[in-house]
Amino acid sequence: MNDNNPPQKSATVPKNPTAQSSRRDLLKKSALAGAGLTILPTGTVFGQNAPSNKLNVALIGVGGRGQAHYGTLKDENVVALCDVDKVKMQPGVDTFPDAKVYLDWRECLDHDDLDAVLCCTADHTHAFIANWALARDLHCYMEKPLAITVNEARTVRESYLPKMDKLATQVGMQRHASPNFNRLSEMVRDGVIGDLKEAYAWGNRQIPREGYLPDAGGAPETMAWDLWLGPSPYHPYNSGYIKDRAGCLEWNMFWDFGIGQMGDMGSHTMDLLWNVIDAELPTSIESKTSEEFNPDVTPVELTSSFIFPANDWRDKIRVTWFQGGAMPKSPSNWIDLNKIGHGVMFKGTKGFIVADFGSRLIIPFGDTADLTYYESRTEDELLPDVGNFQKQWTEACRNGKPSETACNFKYSADMIETMCLGLAAFRAGGKLEYDPAAGKITNNEDANQFLTKPYRDGWTIAG
Repeated sequence: MNDNNPPQKSATVPKNPTAQSSRRDLLKKSALAGAGLTILPTGTVFGQNAPSNKLNVALIGVGGRGQAHYGTLKDENVVALCDVDKVKMQPGVDTFPDAKVYLDWRECLDHDDLDAVLCCTADHTHAFIANWALARDLHCYMEKPLAITVNEARTVRESYLPKMDKLATQVGMQRHASPNFNRLSEMVRDGVIGDLKEAYAWGNRQIPREGYLPDAGGAPETMAWDLWLGPSPYHPYNSGYIKDRAGCLEWNMFWDFGIGQMGDMGSHTMDLLWNVIDAELPTSIESKTSEEFNPDVTPVELTSSFIFPANDWRDKIRVTWFQGGAMPKSPSNWIDLNKIGHGVMFKGTKGFIVADFGSRLIIPFGDTADLTYYESRTEDELLPDVGNFQKQWTEACRNGKPSETACNFKYSADMIETMCLGLAAFRAGGKLEYDPAAGKITNNEDANQFLTKPYRDGWTIAG
């Protein structure tokens, strides 16, 4: 590693890798592209006679959650490591001693001959790193949430869609690999509760914060605090944001660093619902809470309702997210939904399904709910398991079907944009009508300010 006191990088944006892009474009236009082989950004060819079947990967965010990916990455070529904290960096250096080390993710993404990037940084940098990776034609695995504002989600999706047939993406909602996700989708769409009318998701985690933390002196010499802040507005260093360097639960409740429970467990629990309802973006949003607005901290207790248009298999539906103690009404007096810390419920014309990540309960309701109308699928008709969630992404980088990952940047951007709209409605203090095509609130012009956030000079999402 370098010396213990490296100068921190300025906010100047590194130049684009023009020469590298030209080489990649030439390779992609070669005759090999029509030969049924997959060509990575490095020009490496994957096929029956491929000279290599490993990806050149950069791991950004090496400690904490990053370590959960070491096992998967040992099967690839980890050529670059990036972390703002040298203490957190060390386990990665020990595991991948041949990788080049970076403090600044902007420099890391310009490392020569990268194929892919796996990112485990703080939430407020996710959309930036994802968008820069897409601009460099790099496959990207991004830990959740993909974004922390509506505009960030829309920017990443806009960059991804033209490239979805050549770049594999995945957002780290790894609970999606549970077979229960597919079973719920099959049952609801096949009509076990009749026609779907409403859906609910909730999480009971409560992490109150009073406000941004006071200046506690300079950061340790081993940490580049300015780079940790990245595009966020400046805040003085305080170890409370990264207490014991433990991870997201210390800082994600603050508006400048995250979106609280909507981005944390909400990314997992809403995913359980999102996988079923087959929705894109809502047309109206309404949020309520018993809490007063805190300009520093996201709400603990919140209820957000969304109206989604009909699609080819269901009518228009209402979806409601509950957090911090708010809960939907139980379908029966003898069912205590509070026993499920993070769960979902689907309401149909003939009953309910209540579920968590690993189990489900069908509750027929009404005189005609005798289940004779429902025919369960045979084993060979079941949706296939996702398998190893991380390896689904690495294989998608190679197999010529990059868009078929479970939580690609279209699926995930739509979901997190919806969650961010719930927070916009909370801040606006009233019901919002939304134009999904334009990305604009149409009934409250002032509320459009809550679709984005301020960034520090010199940091740009358009990398």
